[in-house]
Amino acid sequence: AQQPGTPLSDQEYHQFFKFLRITIQASTACHLRELYGCENSLVQRLDAYENHGVIPPGPICSELPGNPFFHNFCTFSLYRCIMKKYFLKV
Repeated sequence: AQQPGTPLSDQEYHQFFKFLRITIQASTACHLRELYGCENSLVQRLDAYENHGVIPPGPICSELPGNPFFHNFCTFSLYRCIMKKYFLKV
């Protein structure tokens, strides 16, 4: 374990920036969703890309306590954006 206050190792920096880049990309996708909505072709392409080429039809079920059901994938994705749970899966 590293001493508190010391810089990250090269490997730790790689992981840190990898996570940061992924989070920034997820945040950007969420911003596009909020600006343009679910019917926007770019948002739909992102949704399809995230799901191996096909946007899942609704309803969408998740393992979230208290929020297990969403009417469609876009509603589920919007929830992830609002809650900043970018990597939450169905």
